[in-house]
Order: sequence, then C-alpha cells, then structure tokens
Amino acid sequence: MKVPARKLQRGFTLIELLIVIGILAILLAITLVALNPAKQFAQSNDTKRRSDINAILNAIHQYSADNQGLLTGLSIPVEAEAGAGCQASNIANGAISNTGADICSEIVPEFMAALPVDPQVNNGDPITEAGCTDVAGYTTGYSVIQSSSNSRVTVCATGEITVNLSVTR
Repeated sequence: MKVPARKLQRGFTLIELLIVIGILAILLAITLVALNPAKQFAQSNDTKRRSDINAILNAIHQYSADNQGLLTGLSIPVEAEAGAGCQASNIANGAISNTGADICSEIVPEFMAALPVDPQVNNGDPITEAGCTDVAGYTTGYSVIQSSSNSRVTVCATGEITVNLSVTR
C-alpha cells in the first residue's frame, strides 16, 4: 500500500507574521519620534503667523502712505513700550478685533483682500469685508501697537515655539 505524498503547503506561519508586524511597529514608532508631527504643526503655524504679521504691517503702511503718513483713522493704541516688542499688556490693549484695535474696516478690502487670522483662532478663516461689520464681531489673534516715542508700529502674535513673534517698522 502506498502512502499518499504530503502536499507542500505554502504561506507564512503565525510566528513569521508576528515578527514582521513587530518589526513594522518598531519602524513606525521610530519614524514618528524622528518626524515629531506636533513640532512640525507648531512650526507651520508660527510660519503662517510671521507671514500674517508682515501682511498686516504692510497694509498699515500702505494706509499710512495714502493718508500723508497718518494712522489716526486706524484706532491703533499708542504705548510707551511698543518699541520693546510684545509685552503682555500691549498684546491685550492692541488686540486686532472689533473691541480692540479695529483696523478691519479701514484696511479691508482696499489694502488687503481679507484680514488674516491666527491659525488657532476661528479655524484660521480670514476676515472679509463683510466680517468687519458683522454684529457678532471679529478677533484675529494678532495685536498692533504704536510707539509714543517714535511712532513706529509693532504687530505681534503669540507663537507656539517662539513665544512672542513681532515685527516693528
């Protein structure tokens, strides 16, 4: 009597599959630690803030150029410490919003298509001309201060990696 030959079985064993899954999990963990997505998002947000600060400051200076160097129509608070950067009190006093430094209606849409908003405020959606006069109001997450000593304007933002982001002109 002949014994039937055993068929060759193809495939992976459970142990082989577990080893491969374990190696892939270790590689994924190493990659996530190396990339650090939270830091990447924070850097991205700070870069957007720097860009927004410069755009706001450029619009303010275009407004100034069109109004013989005057900024009186913008209701920018004048502070003694404005040249020193973004102090906590200056940021609170000069918040670009309908209850603070209300520059929106003077700048949008003539000098900017829309007023930029901090990435962590209002989903980062910019404020258009209609938003400037919205009854609910608006807030940008940015601040603007004018120095009483030299009339220089500082636009500030609170960053995630760099604590205070500011540009003065």
